[in-house]
Amino acid sequence: MLLAHIPIDMPEPEGPLGTGLPGDVDQAELRAWIEGKTALDRESRVRWWEERASRLRVRSAHHEEQLQGAYAELHELGELALQEADAPPVQRLQWRIKDGEHALNQSEVALAVTEHQLDNLREDA
Repeated sequence: MLLAHIPIDMPEPEGPLGTGLPGDVDQAELRAWIEGKTALDRESRVRWWEERASRLRVRSAHHEEQLQGAYAELHELGELALQEADAPPVQRLQWRIKDGEHALNQSEVALAVTEHQLDNLREDA
């Protein structure tokens, strides 16, 4: 734990996280390596990043589905949503939509970064 403690607000380092680590190992991959969930050879790293991308695709699909459901609920309310915009149920629905849009955006960014890292690892083959 001492070796892997990296403050959440720490800026991205300009070099490797530690001596002897590949320069592109990020905080999550370092933690996975320390916990024995992956090795640092190229093949293991590619597999770990593929699994990470797969989980992020599922997460993005879930957020998209939840967001579409919230949009559908708002659409079903129609004029009532406009007339009763300050009503707690309508406000909660609007918050759900805002939170859903944010979550979907974050998962899509994480997936793009992950796929970029995966592409880089595959190119180094």
